[in-house]
Amino acid sequence: MRFWDIFLAFLVGLGLWQSIVVLTEAPHYILPSPWRVAQAAYESRVIIAENAWVTAVEVVLGLAIGTLLGVATAIQLALSKTAERLMLPILVFTQAVPVFALAPLLTLWFGYGMGSKIVMTVLIIYFPVTSAFHDGLTQIDRGYRDLSLSMGAGKLNFMRHIQIPNALPSLGTGLRLAAVYAPIGAVIGEWVGASKGLGYLMLLANGRAKIDLMFASLIVLACLTVVLHIAVGVLAAQLTRYAQGNSFK
Repeated sequence: MRFWDIFLAFLVGLGLWQSIVVLTEAPHYILPSPWRVAQAAYESRVIIAENAWVTAVEVVLGLAIGTLLGVATAIQLALSKTAERLMLPILVFTQAVPVFALAPLLTLWFGYGMGSKIVMTVLIIYFPVTSAFHDGLTQIDRGYRDLSLSMGAGKLNFMRHIQIPNALPSLGTGLRLAAVYAPIGAVIGEWVGASKGLGYLMLLANGRAKIDLMFASLIVLACLTVVLHIAVGVLAAQLTRYAQGNSFK
């Protein structure tokens, strides 16, 4: 059903797109038709594939690093009330600073290669993963906590056997959000300064008035995001099943 839902939504989207082109009679350099975009994608399939690979590597590496950092931070916050009081306000305050405004600085510090794009991706997904996992770690029934203390379990054992298994579904929710946000960070970084990637290709196509190629790159980016979201959704489902079999809830 999920495949057919996606396929049906794709067909409806194409139909609406073609209808807008026909009704508005927009020139192809303003709004190209789906057929023209498909032609551009086929003719430029090699360059699109090369740049899509670069963006995919940036996104996956940023997602992996951001997830590890977010999980480690959430565990530390849950273990230490002092760290929670000190770091949580800082984490919230960092969200008041637009991450996109940091892109030029990151490019200056880490260069025009993959490094700055990976860091940008990490910054975007770090807070959602940390916040979601931390909420799961701290939302434990007090009865379980009292029972573990009465049985002599320490903080680490309580964390390992009760908190983490019960927080895995929350981590899965954070990962689903991160999978959608991660490509945004990579592309924003590529817009600011890059020599490869789908963001760079979109800027290049726009500057040369190849709007059909720009649309093709955008669609490939959307497909990449959907595939990543589905893959992370499968992982999140596995985490939830594991939690159901290893928790007290």
